[in-house]
Amino acid sequence: MVSKQEGGKVVLRRKITLLNGVAIIVGSIIGSGIFVSPTGVFIYTQSVGSSLIIWALSGLFSTIGALCFAELGTCITRSGGDYAYILEAFGDLPAFLYLWIVLLVIRPTTQAIVALTFAQYAVKPFFPDCSPPSLAVSLLAAVCLCLLTVVNCLSVRWSMRVQDIFTWAKLVALIAIVLSGLYHISTGHTSHFDNAFEGKYDLGSIALAFYSGLFAFGGWNFLNFVTEELQDPYKNLPRAIWIAMPIVTLIYVTANLAYFAVVTPEEMLSSAAVAVTFGNKMFGSFNWTVPIFVALSTFGGVNGILFTSSRLFVTGAQQGHLPPVFSYIHINRCTPIPSVIVTCLVSLIMVTNSDVFALINYFSLTLWLSIAVCIAGLLYLRHTKPNLPRPIRVHTLLPITFLLCCVLLLGVSAYYETLNAVIGLLVISAGIPVYYLCVKPRSKGGSLQKFHVKLTIYLQRLFNIVNLDASDV
Repeated sequence: MVSKQEGGKVVLRRKITLLNGVAIIVGSIIGSGIFVSPTGVFIYTQSVGSSLIIWALSGLFSTIGALCFAELGTCITRSGGDYAYILEAFGDLPAFLYLWIVLLVIRPTTQAIVALTFAQYAVKPFFPDCSPPSLAVSLLAAVCLCLLTVVNCLSVRWSMRVQDIFTWAKLVALIAIVLSGLYHISTGHTSHFDNAFEGKYDLGSIALAFYSGLFAFGGWNFLNFVTEELQDPYKNLPRAIWIAMPIVTLIYVTANLAYFAVVTPEEMLSSAAVAVTFGNKMFGSFNWTVPIFVALSTFGGVNGILFTSSRLFVTGAQQGHLPPVFSYIHINRCTPIPSVIVTCLVSLIMVTNSDVFALINYFSLTLWLSIAVCIAGLLYLRHTKPNLPRPIRVHTLLPITFLLCCVLLLGVSAYYETLNAVIGLLVISAGIPVYYLCVKPRSKGGSLQKFHVKLTIYLQRLFNIVNLDASDV
């Protein structure tokens, strides 16, 4: 963070250009999804043609959502992203419930999925003819999470260096896959596209396929977290979206074209590491490079999610919706150690299930429910606060269409994945008594407040941390 003094007040400099904004969106989206979701989409559609259409529609759907969030990000400029929008529109309890499901479901599950993808690709070369043991995958994913937790606790600079270095790995891997796949097609290898639209078309399968596709586009709203640092945000925020989203969609569709041209449907269905199967067929003696680059890419992805998750919890703690110690930082290293550690611990629980696609289905309902609430908040604020400054105002048809699609997606998936829906709703509902028992009474003193104070003092001594307001950062 770069800051300066203006009239005695520290403010963030607007150093992020349009090109930087495009890079943030592209870099945030392209991660583990393109290396794991192709199999997930194809499992549910079992059709090459409809899989490619779902990838293109997922990009269009994400673009509409990003444009709606551009309006939210410029009329509600406080930090916190989705959390801040729900807080502004609907108040404390819905905002706390958002943090609750983010803490227990969305972020830990996302980190677990990316860590498991890293582990799948890292161990796949040792099991070329069969699937890696699930225990080995889970253990390696846990090691990845713990190692990056240590890095994020020790140094912000180290965590950013990890992010910078490993970002290039995913770009190299994708460029190699796309170019070699397109060359393969140009030489006449198109037999895998025969009868491309034979497959499954029931609503449940289509909805679950969309979940896998949309998971790969996750991160389209990350530029909203740094709106205050974006140069001329009212122009550059929508421009960055219009430039970045088509780029990502094109990369994803062409990467899937490459996969389908080389990998047979049977191999696609049986492979949890489709890029490795692709590399084995296309790169000959250099096939070992694919799992290495993909593993490096997903390793960096885990680091990025861990870093941003911990900062979201800091914001929630400053608002009073999480224990105060979540906003405390190390007195010398300036890292939010409690937030980082708790994020890791919950993620470790998730990696005990090595089925990546089951985890995607599990967390997707709560994720898209929270996004739908944000879009509903946009429409609600237009009605309740019509005079709120809106430097960017999208056509009303866009948020309405996006919200209706979210509701349809949630309804169909809840019908076909009832158990996951029930678990998700129970987790959300469990946050209501927690809010009234632990959050609301905090300002009233009593035994709960005394317990918070004692726990905070103990953790301060253990981790050498202080309140962010009391630090020199």
